[in-house]
Amino acid sequence: MKKYEKLVNEILLNIGGAENISSVTHCMTRLRFNLKDLSKTNNDALSNVKGVLGITQSGGQYQVIIGQSVGEVYNQLLETAQIDGDKTDDKLTVTQDKNLKYYGNKILDTLAGSLTPLIPVLIAASMFKMLVVILGPTMLKVISEGSSIYTLLTFVGDAGFYFFPVFIGYTASKKMGVTPVLGLFLGAILIHPTFIGLIDSGTKLSLFGLSITPQNYTSTVIPMILSIWVMSYVEQFFKKVIPSMLGTILVPTLTMVVMIPLSLGIFGPLGFVLGEYISKGLLSLDSIGGFLAVPIIAALWQFVVMTGMHLLMITTMITVFAQNGQEAMVAPAGIASSMAVVGMCLGAFLYMKNKENKATAFSFVVACFIGGVTEPGVYGIGVRYRKPFIGMMIGAFAGGLYAGITNVTAYALIPVANFTALASFVGGSTKNLVNGVITCVISIIVAAIATYMLGLEEKGADSIG
Repeated sequence: MKKYEKLVNEILLNIGGAENISSVTHCMTRLRFNLKDLSKTNNDALSNVKGVLGITQSGGQYQVIIGQSVGEVYNQLLETAQIDGDKTDDKLTVTQDKNLKYYGNKILDTLAGSLTPLIPVLIAASMFKMLVVILGPTMLKVISEGSSIYTLLTFVGDAGFYFFPVFIGYTASKKMGVTPVLGLFLGAILIHPTFIGLIDSGTKLSLFGLSITPQNYTSTVIPMILSIWVMSYVEQFFKKVIPSMLGTILVPTLTMVVMIPLSLGIFGPLGFVLGEYISKGLLSLDSIGGFLAVPIIAALWQFVVMTGMHLLMITTMITVFAQNGQEAMVAPAGIASSMAVVGMCLGAFLYMKNKENKATAFSFVVACFIGGVTEPGVYGIGVRYRKPFIGMMIGAFAGGLYAGITNVTAYALIPVANFTALASFVGGSTKNLVNGVITCVISIIVAAIATYMLGLEEKGADSIG
């Protein structure tokens, strides 16, 4: 049997079979299912399958936590179930009460599907921006400002954020059922140099009687998500009313004819304003909670992740970072929390007596600190034993408190939870970097000590994983 075939078969058995899958994708650690009938799932049996670290439901998705091998498991799942990844059953009719929870889950599901695929771009772009700072004249002075390599690293790093509307045009289109290349096209229109050039000249446009004031949509998130959401209805309308023999030409053309004025004149500006308010709202939290805002977010971060609400925080963080080039609340809090997971796993490792459990706990330390994967530790130790979760929260609060007091700021957006997240603090003063490192050290040490002192009740060699 193939390495993950048994695991995949047991997953399928306990989620109602391949025929119960409407769509499936994965992030860095989880299989994310949209299921036709949740009543067909067997949570208890699936939780006890070897290789499954946990199960959670958020954002309208049924999520099976696998860990670092999720990519291989996902590929095996597609092969075994004979389904196409990321493909949604358009004929699916899900019977749910359309209450506030339903719409909240739909929003979270849309954000997850639109933003999660962008993580590799964010990581790569941030790494290039980090190299500019480290190797440039402000730190190691290996490369000089104006040199070819300095210029190359700078514009490559900036490109990852500058063309964000184009990237989101693709990922949001995939999620919302829009033809992806049309989403790319609309994103390119929003950031076309000619359109942006109208800002400096103060020139306004008029399309179909709609007055358009040019805005700079580079590095923005919300304008494209709103536009693609509307576009999903516009394109579907034309697909229904236009005969198939004319659809190839007329559907994309008429879709763009409708969407260009709507995006440039209504939903682009609306999203821009919403982004501004979100950015200012997050930045104003420190005036309400002061330096305590960071440790509170840090202590509660893993809870927020488990509910899926962290996507709203991440969207806000990306918006603030894209507009200001730095962020001093969510990013430091998230990093402190991730390091606290390392400390929690380390404390559990030191406390445990069973050799197999100790080995598993230590593998969680490595998985988080090196691999940037927190779920194995959070679910395999924190949720399973409970007391360590408290230790993790104590460590996260302590590290976040230091970050809040010293105003630690992230200058590079590195959405991973491993040691490379320390590079987020590069870009400001050396003092900021030192305080960022101290924040992480405090989180690890305090969480490890708190977890060890709180202790845990081992239940045998198979109690983890």
